[in-house]
Amino acid sequence: MPAETIKMSSRGQIVIPRDIREELKASEGTIFSVVSSKDAIILKKIPTPSKEELIKELGAIALEGRKRAEKLGIKESNVPELVQRVRESRK
Repeated sequence: MPAETIKMSSRGQIVIPRDIREELKASEGTIFSVVSSKDAIILKKIPTPSKEELIKELGAIALEGRKRAEKLGIKESNVPELVQRVRESRK
């Protein structure tokens, strides 16, 4: 892909050329990591997890929480009381 020339606005904004956005499948809201290197700026697209990946990760977190609660002898029926105690301790 040939290099393109772009101009920064007075607010420090630049527009990524359309062909590059399309190649990266980048649209409004896409998140990038930005790094400077001497006289260059490097943008790296941060992948957005899919709904399925998020559900899997949240399931793993919930399972870990259940294991820790079981290890501590905490039952689901104890949770409202424990939450109330923590809230009162923060007042």
